[in-house]
Amino acid sequence: QVQLVESGGGLLQAGGSLRLSCAASGRFFNDYTMAWFRQAPGKERELVAAIDWGGESKYYADSVKGRVTISRDNAKKMVYLQMSSLKPDDTAVYYCAADSRPSTVVGFRAEYWGQGTQVTISS
Repeated sequence: QVQLVESGGGLLQAGGSLRLSCAASGRFFNDYTMAWFRQAPGKERELVAAIDWGGESKYYADSVKGRVTISRDNAKKMVYLQMSSLKPDDTAVYYCAADSRPSTVVGFRAEYWGQGTQVTISS
């Protein structure tokens, strides 16, 4: 069982930067693939980025590639999403998610979800 708590959302102007954090609890966090999803109003939830258990393999959606970096600190049981050059289209609720398989940045299957953190980008 893993519990996930996101933080770091807020209201920013376009062009700004933001780092989202996800604090995880649970014995086997270090074995899990972790990811960030987002859901904008009226749209489906989409995978933004994923990172394998060791942090060596990463996936980024085309819409954020080059502007976003996912990272993790297994000692602290934390996952981060560093975002820059933010656009109004990045406005969404951002969710942290966990897949109990260790290396599934492709084919990620969310088994656990956080409650989400709102990111709003004004133009």
